[in-house]
Amino acid sequence: MSSEVLQQIIEEFILREGTDYGWHEFSFEEKKSHIYKQLEVEKIKIIYDPNNESITLLTKEEFNKTLLAFKQS
Repeated sequence: MSSEVLQQIIEEFILREGTDYGWHEFSFEEKKSHIYKQLEVEKIKIIYDPNNESITLLTKEEFNKTLLAFKQS
């Protein structure tokens, strides 16, 4: 994946989710930096949903819960 595509995915995620960081407000650039760091250490995964042809970001925990629910259905 190109760096431009990755940047677009991250920016769209921030705008869509609002990403709550608690008491401290972070700038858009700081939020992007946090997400890049989490991707680097694999705390977040990029997930493609073929059903609605969308991409989102999930924490490892969210991904594992989703995968488990999918396997049980």
